[in-house]
Amino acid sequence: MSSSRVRPQSQTGRSPRGPDSSEGIEMENIQHQDLGLGGVIGTPSPPSRQAWSRDNPVFEPEEEIMEADWPQASPGRRSVSTASSGSSSSYNRGGSSTQIPRGGLYPTPTPTIDGRQQDRREHRSCLKQILQKIRILWGTELMEDSDSSRERYLRNVLREMLTYVGFLVTVCVLTYGMVNSNMYYYTKVMSQLFLDTPLSPGDQTTFRSLSTMEDFWKFTQGPFLGGMYWEVWYNNNSLPENQSFIYYENLLLGVPRLRQVKVRNESCSVHEDLRDEVHDCYNIYTPSNEDKAPFGPKNGTAWVYTTESEMNSSSHWGQVSKYGGGGYYQDLSRTKEESANHLQFLKDHLWLDRGTRAVFLDFSVYNGNINLFCIARLLVEFPATGGAVTSWHFQTVRLLRYVSSWDYFVGVCEVAFCLFILYYVVEEGLEIHIHRLHYFKSMWNCLDVLIVVLSVVAIIMNITRTAMARNLLSGLLENYTAHPSFDPLAGLQVQFNNLAAVIVFFSWVKLFKFINFNKTMNQLSTTMSRCAKDLVGFAIMFFIIFLAYAQLAYLVFGTQVSDFSTFQASVFTQFRIILGDFDFSEIEEANPVLGPVYFITFVVFIFFILLNMFLAIINDTYSEVKADMSQQRSEMEMTDLIKKGCNKALMKLRLRKTPVDDISNGLQQAGGKMNFDELRQDLKGKGHTDAEIQAIFAKYDQDGDPELTEHEHQQMRDDLEKEREDLELERNSLTRPSSGRSFPRTQDDSEEDDDEDSGHSSRRRGSSSGGVSYEEFQVLVRRVDRMEHSIGSIVSKIDAVIVKLEGMERAKLKRRDVLGRLLDGVMEDERLGRDTDVHREQMERLVREELERWESDDLGSQVSHTPAGPRARPPSSLSTDGLDASSNGGLHV
Repeated sequence: MSSSRVRPQSQTGRSPRGPDSSEGIEMENIQHQDLGLGGVIGTPSPPSRQAWSRDNPVFEPEEEIMEADWPQASPGRRSVSTASSGSSSSYNRGGSSTQIPRGGLYPTPTPTIDGRQQDRREHRSCLKQILQKIRILWGTELMEDSDSSRERYLRNVLREMLTYVGFLVTVCVLTYGMVNSNMYYYTKVMSQLFLDTPLSPGDQTTFRSLSTMEDFWKFTQGPFLGGMYWEVWYNNNSLPENQSFIYYENLLLGVPRLRQVKVRNESCSVHEDLRDEVHDCYNIYTPSNEDKAPFGPKNGTAWVYTTESEMNSSSHWGQVSKYGGGGYYQDLSRTKEESANHLQFLKDHLWLDRGTRAVFLDFSVYNGNINLFCIARLLVEFPATGGAVTSWHFQTVRLLRYVSSWDYFVGVCEVAFCLFILYYVVEEGLEIHIHRLHYFKSMWNCLDVLIVVLSVVAIIMNITRTAMARNLLSGLLENYTAHPSFDPLAGLQVQFNNLAAVIVFFSWVKLFKFINFNKTMNQLSTTMSRCAKDLVGFAIMFFIIFLAYAQLAYLVFGTQVSDFSTFQASVFTQFRIILGDFDFSEIEEANPVLGPVYFITFVVFIFFILLNMFLAIINDTYSEVKADMSQQRSEMEMTDLIKKGCNKALMKLRLRKTPVDDISNGLQQAGGKMNFDELRQDLKGKGHTDAEIQAIFAKYDQDGDPELTEHEHQQMRDDLEKEREDLELERNSLTRPSSGRSFPRTQDDSEEDDDEDSGHSSRRRGSSSGGVSYEEFQVLVRRVDRMEHSIGSIVSKIDAVIVKLEGMERAKLKRRDVLGRLLDGVMEDERLGRDTDVHREQMERLVREELERWESDDLGSQVSHTPAGPRARPPSSLSTDGLDASSNGGLHV
């Protein structure tokens, strides 16, 4: 039940009030008892109630309005709570109970109660008010009934949208604070140094184009050592001892590490016909085929297998296979000379052999100028097919935080982000508690939960990353000659960046939830939801053909074209063909016959047929949605609420004139008599609509002439002065302390005042009749809706009758024209003395056909209108009249 119609039971009982017609007038005499809280004895009722009582002295609310089952007030909004027995009303101050008569919420005096009990209830009331104000923070559109108050619903949506915009800004600051343009340039210069440097001045082979193990050793002993250890300046001056600054700016952290993984011999089977020729067999790398036995000198970590946990490493995906984190490793030294000796020793003792499947070169550097770490990994794979496949990974991260002022600002945003997540956790919990499993039926609700869950995971990952970085750096400072294992940290950083990117993406997508309240913006989501079934059917047909072409291309071109080397690559290559990115000559060279056939048929079926069907489905659905929305009843939108608030603020600040001021100025300028055209021209220039102007003029033009007499002029002035007094009282109440009011300001009164200040002069009609509550207004709106629905059906029937009458009129005119021509022919025959029998037969046949048709129409009309009673007659007397006229014409002929 609506809060404005609840009648709490007073502790002293209900004071009797009969349903007198002058109840509104008697409300003005109700006085509030002074309880020592600053109330004033004898304060009259609010202006809105006075205005309603003046203009509606005999108004008596209908019983269905008073007893209607109104929707419950929104939690989180200040409203009148339903009073239970033994509990005081939420409007009581000082513990006094109130009697709520029909027609409004007005306190009545009651006896004072014990002081101790009064204090206890004061504390309870204060605590309850505090809890209600805190509860307002979590009021969302899911906790508000949009049918009960559209404006209140939009206010909650607007507040929720502003809160979410703050959250989105915070997320963007955090994510963009993690990256900057220096990261890209740092990665670029480090990759160019190790990937694009030639092996020797005469050999232009680089790391990207390594093909043999010999090339690998040339790279490690040449460009790798040269780029890793910068011991002298360009003028041969030495750098600080035991320190290597790459590009003279990047400090080498610890020492580099070489690690290899191997497979054991006889890990595969050789065909029996070739066993005499092939004695050894090394399979592709898998964890089951990995070789863990010592080899070579069998001393040191380079010749003895070390597990992944002991090395504090992690697995890695390469171009050929996925490799574990264990293996045989060799840590280099802090100087170039010692590192070269280690590499030469490994090469001399055949550290790489036929069983080697991958070699990793790991190192980490730090640039203090930009406070960034670069964790690098160079990978050379030696597949079972022979040769070498190279890949690399440079991960630039910020591990040391809170150094500059920007870092501290990002830290403040991190705290704000945590508070936002805590706020949304409570909000989602309340909504799930209210709606249970129905909450998850909405896609937006599921998206809210997903964002909150991912954000909590991101917070945990960020804390873990910071702790891991601190532990690694502290261990590195204690032993700078060891290799810092940043692999787990780099992997965690990559996952954190991916998670942050997903959170930002979903956060931006969620903006559609608030934009959809606009009718134009809602077309996208409505179009996609309506055509979802059609798109699913289309997708099945599309992917059947698409995957068939993908398998065809993989089998035909997979052995010769790199873009079709795998089935997954074939799928992505076909998407590229749809977008226009393809190499037709390469396809044609791979298969001169099937290549062109595949390409032409794929383009015709996929591009010209299926894609156009896809666009046609969306276009048709969009047209339907647009047509339906144009016929929908327009409701108050977010822009209307914002405009209303701006206009209200301008009027409160006296920066904009109210409708009362405009009308009053127009009356002063006219003086004496004033006609409708003068008032309309003056108010039209001040932004008022024709409907408002006509309503105001019609209210006071009692004699019906288009002019206002002196008496009517004075009556309008009096009403405008009353309206001005009401507005002044409302303005003054904004700055007046709450103790200066004779009774607490209720939620309904504040809403009524908002409605009065909203600029709806058409509701006032130039007078002070703006005291209707929103609930009564909603009842009237529903009645009007039902009336419009009934009138709509009647109008449609009238239109059908009019269309039928127009058709009958056209047929009548056509028959009259035919009869006229026949009569003219008969008269012409008589005048010339010719035989008129032919024309007479045509006339008689036409008259008989008309009589038979009218009889059949009359019979059908009687049959269709039989349930209507004895008044079932032909739909119009026109048929009878036409019959008489035609009969007379026929007899005359």
